[in-house]
Amino acid sequence: REGRRPPDQDCHRRRGGGWSRYGRVGIPKGGRVASARQSARNFLFFDAPVGLFVTVDSYLGRGNWADAGMYLQTIMLAAREFGLDTCPQAAWIPYQKPVFRHLGIPGDQALVSGMALGFADHSKIENTLVSDREALANVAHFHGFD
Repeated sequence: REGRRPPDQDCHRRRGGGWSRYGRVGIPKGGRVASARQSARNFLFFDAPVGLFVTVDSYLGRGNWADAGMYLQTIMLAAREFGLDTCPQAAWIPYQKPVFRHLGIPGDQALVSGMALGFADHSKIENTLVSDREALANVAHFHGFD
């Protein structure tokens, strides 16, 4: 598609995490029907009792999107303090219009993320995955701190 960036290392990491997660639940790489079925669980908030949507005014710039990301992280940290679990869900973003229509969210907003909130079922194999982490040197560069 026009305007899309070529796959980069971050994209490969995300895909690898997805393949690892799907592999845990028995979905082989390339298993499109089973992958779609598993992906659809996003839209049930993975059975969590609460689903959140975070929006920003659509005219706001990148810095405000960073603020929204920090807000999401604050919700996630506060949830953990109360023994709750969360799952941020970018899967909702392509479906902004029906979400807004259903919830009465004004069209001058932009959907940042959905989020499941509840108690993780630690007996489910997909909740046991600990994804690989990229080395700090590959994602952060510090200049002038010798």
